[in-house]
Amino acid sequence: MIRLFVGIPLPQPIRDRLAGLCAGVPGARWVAPDNLHLTLRFIGEVDPPTADELDGALAGIAAPGFEISLVGVDCFQSNRQPPRVLWAGVEREPRLQHLYDKIESALVRAGLPPEGRKFRPHVTLARLRDAPGPRIGAWMHEHGLFRAGPVPVEAFVLYSSHPGADGSVYVEEAVYPLRAAPSQ
Repeated sequence: MIRLFVGIPLPQPIRDRLAGLCAGVPGARWVAPDNLHLTLRFIGEVDPPTADELDGALAGIAAPGFEISLVGVDCFQSNRQPPRVLWAGVEREPRLQHLYDKIESALVRAGLPPEGRKFRPHVTLARLRDAPGPRIGAWMHEHGLFRAGPVPVEAFVLYSSHPGADGSVYVEEAVYPLRAAPSQ
């Protein structure tokens, strides 16, 4: 079995800027700079033949390139549970939503169940465990005005995730180029 997800890689200067945010919250397990990306669709564990089918479905997607900008930070939490993820936001970009919709449609046609959650583009910075609320609030206040970009999106990637002692290691399994963005 192989654990897969689809994402957009970020250029090194943007990963470096994001890595600069990754400190100051006890109980945070910060994402390694090389692993920072924008997830488009989590797939989960599949067998090799299914992975090949998904690769074929993704390879058939045609979409234009575009740019994204990162803006602000926030956290995910549910109901009255403490925050569980710190993330950097992605400014609204209709072409990103269009790409997500094409990927979702292709994966469902290839046999995956539909994604149950609404697409909320973000870059995960940390997973939290027993992090003190005041420190989370202070971190969000300190980095709330974060901005980076524009970032050219020229491809999306099928990644595999391999657990390791220092966190997961992500490997690019396939790269799917986008067409050049039309000049303005």
